[in-house]
Amino acid sequence: MSEAIFNLEAQVRTDLGKGASRRLRHQDKVPAIVYGADKEPVSITLAHNKLMQAQEFEAFYSHVLILDIAGEKVEALVKDMQRHPYKPRILHVDFLRIDASKEVHTNVPVHFINEATAPAIKTDGGHAEHHVNEIEVTCLPSNLPEFIEVDLTNVALGQTLHLSDIVLPKGVSSVELAKGESHDLAVVTIKASKVKASDADDEAASAE
Repeated sequence: MSEAIFNLEAQVRTDLGKGASRRLRHQDKVPAIVYGADKEPVSITLAHNKLMQAQEFEAFYSHVLILDIAGEKVEALVKDMQRHPYKPRILHVDFLRIDASKEVHTNVPVHFINEATAPAIKTDGGHAEHHVNEIEVTCLPSNLPEFIEVDLTNVALGQTLHLSDIVLPKGVSSVELAKGESHDLAVVTIKASKVKASDADDEAASAE
């Protein structure tokens, strides 16, 4: 993945309102806003094709982006994106300006690794039930991971991994765990397949 894909050129826009936004979209531009870091919000526009290209990467939604706004380099995170209900069109984007000295609060995607080769799945016939696809974290921008890996190699059949079982990268904290033990959410469970369970029930019945 090229880092350049997350460097986006933007222009300041002064013509605001729904009518102005519609005109921009007809010109293949996307209206957006940048806010946060104790600075005034700035309304901007971006090229739709460049934005579409960038958002195809999973990391786009958790990576610190560089917005080149009239020559000023601004670090930001995507906080919200509005899409057309059925067309492949982005209608509006909210960006959160980043302060390198302050922690950010965002969601990071989860990658489940070694799922196909885990003994509980490959040998014992289980299957992985994913309870979450992302984890809410806080950390300094420099520590923000593109994704969090959850290794299923040693997860036993019937076992559930919770947030407290996940090893987060250095400097990264779980938002939910910080709220207390009752927020130790399930992340993934290795369950016995229904076919296997049914066979076991039949064998037990025959034995009786």
